Amino acid sequence: MAIAAAVVVVAATVAVLVLEHGKPKATVTPITAAPDAYAADLPITGLAMSESSNLAGGKVTYLDGHIANTGDRTVTGITVQVLFRTREPYIDLEPVSAAPLAQGEEHAFRLIFDTVNPDWDGAYPEIRVLHVDTK
Repeated sequence: MAIAAAVVVVAATVAVLVLEHGKPKATVTPITAAPDAYAADLPITGLAMSESSNLAGGKVTYLDGHIANTGDRTVTGITVQVLFRTREPYIDLEPVSAAPLAQGEEHAFRLIFDTVNPDWDGAYPEIRVLHVDTK
């Protein structure tokens, strides 16, 4: 019995290490960080928020919007900071490289938040474009 338990613990530890090794490392960017110079060419409009229940009995918050590329380059990656006032930082990475945003194109987007602090003031969050990858 003890050997079986040890094998399960070791297997779980190895699985976590393998899964974490493949993920990009995310860091919390200070609120005072300057936005990317190309951010002015990526207007975000039409923000709408909604909620639903998840299978674990919790609540999921969605932030939908629209982003346009009014600049002269194709966007292949975007890092945004979403500020929910009185909320702990939430880090998630989603590549844009699968569907780059070419010059003059517009796309809808959805950001999903598994947890929002109950002390959140309910106002729409601030979205800041911190980094843009282009080609």
